[in-house]
Amino acid sequence: MRCGIDLGSRSVKLVMLDDNKQLTTANVYETAKFYRDYGQRSEAGLVVDFAALGFPEVSKITATGYGRNTIDIVGATVIPELKAHMLGAIAQTGLMDFTLLDLGGQDSKVIKVRKGRMIDFQTNDKCAASTGRYLENMAGVLDIGLEELAGYYENPVELSATCAIFGESELIGCIVEGYSTPELAAGVNYTIYKRIKPMLTALKSDKLVFTGGVALGRAIREFITREMGIEVIVPEHPQLNGAIGCAVYEGK
Repeated sequence: MRCGIDLGSRSVKLVMLDDNKQLTTANVYETAKFYRDYGQRSEAGLVVDFAALGFPEVSKITATGYGRNTIDIVGATVIPELKAHMLGAIAQTGLMDFTLLDLGGQDSKVIKVRKGRMIDFQTNDKCAASTGRYLENMAGVLDIGLEELAGYYENPVELSATCAIFGESELIGCIVEGYSTPELAAGVNYTIYKRIKPMLTALKSDKLVFTGGVALGRAIREFITREMGIEVIVPEHPQLNGAIGCAVYEGK
């Protein structure tokens, strides 16, 4: 069994592929709970209890993600996040020429891929305002779930704050003014689109592969398709893309 692990800031994504590189198992764990329940510190690093996870025999382990530079998983090959996500997108879509957008819990990444190779990229990892964390906070202010939030894209309220913290205050002000929840939620989603649009424009392709947990919702896809005229492709497992890229990695 080949194991791919994406050590995210909010969640750990773990996939298992068989010898034919077919996905057999996929799980998402809350980060702290994963380390607490399945990890044990040793002098060599973190030992993952694969038997407790239900996989006593693992032939290859590859890891990436937010925690890859601070947590050494014993026996694992570590690869950069950008490479993992590119490989995952290729494996899931079969495309070799595309732009990849990954919206994670703590950062956003845009990668331009040509002939199966990364030729350029941009990331936003200095502000939470274009990430899943921002959406979680805003959903909390609106008192709705993330799934519901992600479905609103019509008649967005104009939100101008570019900071996640100030954005919450601005959103509360709009609630006081009497805007409806659908309009407010659409406005929240549109702010995400506005912040990633410059990266998408700079690295534009005819096809955009959209991954990360945010890709599970409809709103961002609608804004990109409607305003940029780009074909947006969401693979079968957008949230697991980095872990899948790890699992298919052939390097030593």
